[in-house]
Amino acid sequence: MMKNMKMMRIGMLAFLLAGLVFSTAHAGWDPADGDRAKAGVEFFRKNAPALDRFFDKAYGYVVFPDVFKGGYFIVGGGHGNGYVYELNTLVGHSSITQFNVGPQLGGQSFSEIIFFKDKAELDNFKRGNYELNAQVAGIVANTGAATSIDYSHGVAVFVLPKAGIMAEATVGGQKFSYRQY
Repeated sequence: MMKNMKMMRIGMLAFLLAGLVFSTAHAGWDPADGDRAKAGVEFFRKNAPALDRFFDKAYGYVVFPDVFKGGYFIVGGGHGNGYVYELNTLVGHSSITQFNVGPQLGGQSFSEIIFFKDKAELDNFKRGNYELNAQVAGIVANTGAATSIDYSHGVAVFVLPKAGIMAEATVGGQKFSYRQY
């Protein structure tokens, strides 16, 4: 009887601890998200000062600190997790997925940031199933082109390479999900 009570207490304690651990994930918030989001923003601010005007004036933005993209022969894809800011406040999580068909070879790791000019564009993104079309170009943020680029269809997209080489570098066809915190 005593052994059963002890086992029951251990089971209840394990259940409570599991609830504490998984309750933050179920609620959609991982305490480390804030740190990762901040590090992603700081990476762009440090390595691409030309983007300060976007940080200062954009209604919102989504930053993807680590995106990996790879392709072999005619098939490729990519994925990364990101963080959504509205009026400089962290409001949600996003994921990026890309699938391509066409000549490509290699792999690369990069950071990506999408600025939204106004509330309507950010709201459109937050509805989920957002997709960048082929007309939207991802400008390498630490080049001279970043100083003269402006919004296209209410968005501006910038990438900063981290590692790897890829014989293809489009952002068209990227699909995004959104989950509010």
